[in-house]
Amino acid sequence: MAAVSDTAPMLGQSRRGGNTIHPVSVESASPAAAAASPGAGVYREVKHFKKWVPWLIPLFVVANVVMFVISMYVNNCPKNSISCVARFLGRFSFQPFNENPLLGPSSSALLKMGALDVSKVVDKHEGWRLITCMWLHGGLFHLLANMLSLIVIGIRLEQEFGFVRVGLLYLISGLGGSLMSALFIQSNISVGASGALFGLLGGMLAELITNWTIYANKIAALLTLVIIIAINLAVGILPHVDNFAHIGGFLSGCLLGFVFLIRPQFGWVNQKYVPGGYSSRPSNPKFKAYQYVLWVVSVIFLIVGFTVGMVLLLRGVDLNDHCSWCHYLSCVPTSRWSCNTEPISCQVKNC
Repeated sequence: MAAVSDTAPMLGQSRRGGNTIHPVSVESASPAAAAASPGAGVYREVKHFKKWVPWLIPLFVVANVVMFVISMYVNNCPKNSISCVARFLGRFSFQPFNENPLLGPSSSALLKMGALDVSKVVDKHEGWRLITCMWLHGGLFHLLANMLSLIVIGIRLEQEFGFVRVGLLYLISGLGGSLMSALFIQSNISVGASGALFGLLGGMLAELITNWTIYANKIAALLTLVIIIAINLAVGILPHVDNFAHIGGFLSGCLLGFVFLIRPQFGWVNQKYVPGGYSSRPSNPKFKAYQYVLWVVSVIFLIVGFTVGMVLLLRGVDLNDHCSWCHYLSCVPTSRWSCNTEPISCQVKNC
C-alpha cells in the first residue's frame, strides 16, 4: 500500500521570471518582442504540450475493482470457512479478521486467481503470476488505499504524458516490483498494485530531474517529492507490507521516467514559439546533453536489471542468502510487532 500526499501532483508547475510555465502551455512572446511589434501588444498562450484526456488510469481502477469482486466470488467464505465477516453478503463475505484483517479473501483464493508464489513460478514455470498479482488485492482496505493513490498520482501523469507512456510506466514498474519481491520474499504469497504505484512516484522523481530546466524552485520541488517518497518507503518497514515490491517498483519507475517522461528544455520551447525576427539568439537544442545521457544509461540498466533478475528467479536464487541484512528493508522487528507473518490459526474447513 502506498500513502500519497496531494503535494506531489503539483510539482508539474514552475515559474520563470514571474510568468507561470506549466508543462502544457508556454508564453510565445517576450515583453521586448511585444513592444517591438505594433500589433503584438497582447501575449498569447500557445498550447505546445497536448493535455490528454485520462481514460487508461480510470480503466486500471475499474479492472482492479472487478478483479477483487471476482476474487471474493471465488473465495466463497460461507462454503469454505467456519466463520465469516459480514455473512449477509453471502459468498462475497470476508474471511475472519484473525486470518485476513484487511477484509478480503483467503490465501488459497488469491492463489487460484494468480497471486505471486515463487515456488509456482520456479517449479511450475508460472511466470505469468508476476503480472497477474498486480491486479489482485488482499482486502477491501488494501484495494481502497491503492486505488485512491492511483487516482491521485496516475490521472495527473496521464493528463500530461498520455496513456501510452504512463501505461508502460505502470505495467513495467509493477513487473519490476514483483520481480524484486520474488527474489527476497519466497515464503509467502504477494498481491497488490503497490509496486506499480511506487513506479509512478519514481517516474515523477525522474521527470523532475530530467526536466530540470523548466522548474524555478528546483530544490523545494525536489525536497518535497523526496520527503513524500521517503515517508511511503518508511511505511514499508511495518509487518504485512511488502517493501521489496515498493523498492523494485520505485527503482524501475525512476529509470523508466528518464526514458518515457523526458521533455524539451525550457529554452527550446520558449524560442520555438517566438515569431521570426524577434530573437537573435542562437538556436537551442531540443534536449540537454544530460537528458540524452540519462536516457541511454537508464535503458542499459533496465535491460540488464530485468534480465539478471529473471535469470536469478528462474534458477531459484534467494537473495537473502547473499545479503544478511536486506530483510530489514521490508520489516524491522520491534517490541510492538514481529516480522513473522505466518498464519497462527487455520479457519478453513478440513484444512
